[in-house]
Amino acid sequence: MFEAFEIYLKQKADLTDGEIDAVRAVSIEKKIRKRQYLLQEGDVCHYNCFIVKGCLRLYRVGEDGAEHILRFGVENWWISDRESYNTGNPSKSNIDALENCEVILIDKPAFDDLLTTIPRLKNYIEVLKARSFDASQNRIMTNISSTAEEKYQNFMTSFPDIFYRVPLHMIASYLGVSRETLSRIRNQFSHK
Repeated sequence: MFEAFEIYLKQKADLTDGEIDAVRAVSIEKKIRKRQYLLQEGDVCHYNCFIVKGCLRLYRVGEDGAEHILRFGVENWWISDRESYNTGNPSKSNIDALENCEVILIDKPAFDDLLTTIPRLKNYIEVLKARSFDASQNRIMTNISSTAEEKYQNFMTSFPDIFYRVPLHMIASYLGVSRETLSRIRNQFSHK
């Protein structure tokens, strides 16, 4: 399992074998079954999670019991509840597996130490944070300014690897539209 993470780190952050060994020493390999939680609301998020295999989702449950999906994560992506991870406060979110998954977990103190001792990793993580911020800003703009049809088209184009892996009701939740609206839009697109 770690070998896939090693390839990722060498390609993306250009880490040396010695630096890879330091990452390996603090990495925890974990298998998560479909529908199993990686994080539950009320627990503190202690780990950065790298996805080796599978698909996870980060979501919150509203007062009405409706699920609101904040993001999905697939192979070679990172996922965690950043707010809980950064503050040490209990999470308001859940992370669960939509497929059987294999992940690498690194706890916050060890990850912070890696960033201090491996400058190339720190630089790469800064690039990822900037991209994540940009993606969040773009998602907010899309949600407040785009039609449901535009949101659907954007999701299909931006995340084709996720689009075919998750149920439509979860895509509707992510897009902030009803299942009925998503079904109508999907039918329109299939007839074009």
